[in-house]
Amino acid sequence: MQPKPDPTLTPVSSPVTPAGGKESPCARQRARRARFVHGSIMRHVVTMAGTGAIGLMAVFFVDLLNFFYISHLHDPTLTAAIAFATSLGFVQVAVSLGMSIGLGASTGRLIGACRHFRARRQASAFLVLMLAVTSTLGLITAFLARPLLALLGAHGAALEHATHFLYITSPALPLVCLGMALSSLLRAVGDARSAMRVTLTGAACTVIVDPILIFGLHLGLEGAAISTVLSRCVISLSGFLNLRGHDMLERPRLRTIPNASRAIGAIALPAIGTNMATPIGNLIVTHAMSRFGLEAVSGQAVVDRMVPVAFAFVFALTGSVGPIMAQNLGARQPDRVKETFLCALKLTALCVGLDWLVFALGEPLILQIFHVQGTGVELVRLFCHWAVASYMFVGLLFVSNTAFNNLGHPLYSTAFNWSRATVGTIPFIAIGIHYGPKGVMIGQALGVTLIGSLALVAALTVIHRLGQTLPQRKGKRR
Repeated sequence: MQPKPDPTLTPVSSPVTPAGGKESPCARQRARRARFVHGSIMRHVVTMAGTGAIGLMAVFFVDLLNFFYISHLHDPTLTAAIAFATSLGFVQVAVSLGMSIGLGASTGRLIGACRHFRARRQASAFLVLMLAVTSTLGLITAFLARPLLALLGAHGAALEHATHFLYITSPALPLVCLGMALSSLLRAVGDARSAMRVTLTGAACTVIVDPILIFGLHLGLEGAAISTVLSRCVISLSGFLNLRGHDMLERPRLRTIPNASRAIGAIALPAIGTNMATPIGNLIVTHAMSRFGLEAVSGQAVVDRMVPVAFAFVFALTGSVGPIMAQNLGARQPDRVKETFLCALKLTALCVGLDWLVFALGEPLILQIFHVQGTGVELVRLFCHWAVASYMFVGLLFVSNTAFNNLGHPLYSTAFNWSRATVGTIPFIAIGIHYGPKGVMIGQALGVTLIGSLALVAALTVIHRLGQTLPQRKGKRR
């Protein structure tokens, strides 16, 4: 008995010409929207990841700049407070990111299969659910901010500052979720430059407003929180402005929300679970570091803020390679899916190698810029010279997760990410904690090395099976 074909992957019927022949399936629509089913894969990956990296780097650089400004107030309780607060903030963002990944993967697959009308209706309906979920999550986090931060090990003035920071930023979570969703839709239709502009405008807002609020108006950490909210407003507005002309949004229809939620949720829910694992693992590390004092927490915070900026290209591959895989899966071109994955791996190795060199040479400057003290100095030095190499395996894990999410195996990415946050973190840190804060960092690096390697093997297996089960489309375009 033949399995029932997936309707989202079945292209619309080919129109018949007066001569009796058939035109290529939805050729005009594919040429306009499914940009990744033909042309150089490496060029597509570099373009999408490069523009995405610029946008991500801008966002993470703002976070780094926030920490830089706060560190120049010479108050260890403030730097520790922002470390504790943003650890919880990463959990919130992980939910938003998971939903936007589901939205982008589902939309990209429909566009690759020439079903633009369905993609637009589904995306518009799902945005309503995204806003409802993140509004609820933001308010709950604000309400429970103090006990949650106390569980992480925050106490005294650091607890008070971190709680106040979350009171201001958490209710604005729907804004950052909306910005992520609109940027994901732009990448799904292949408009990488506009997706980059969405994040750049928010970053520019923060760069301008941050020093005014923190130093000019002497608002300190509260000024950084207000700046964060204003940046999220700008990102959402920029997303709507840049999405104009792509015909990807319509007035949401309530009756379509359940169907859209089921279709996108099949990818989004595992993606949320996947993305939740990383910040949960970071929470475990933060709690372990808090046992060694505020200097250790601050040192770890410096590393946590440098990493996203330095590895923005690697992290951008997660959101950028997805639409390329999804469109080629929808167009039934498994060879191009495999080629996309291999290109991502090569670029990951190149990026990590260059960053390792930069960190090793720039370690004295980093210590000076962020006024790292005491135990924090040992952590930063260890990271710059050795632990940074473990991000090759973080990259392998992220690229593999992208393949799982876009090729019909989202639960695999959930399993591997949670393996990293549990069996790849807890036992290694439990052993490392006996050797001080450096032992905690080494344990974290060894854990991700193991899980990243296993994820790579699983992803290669999935892609190999895809070539056997998904017949190549005739007349494929290179």
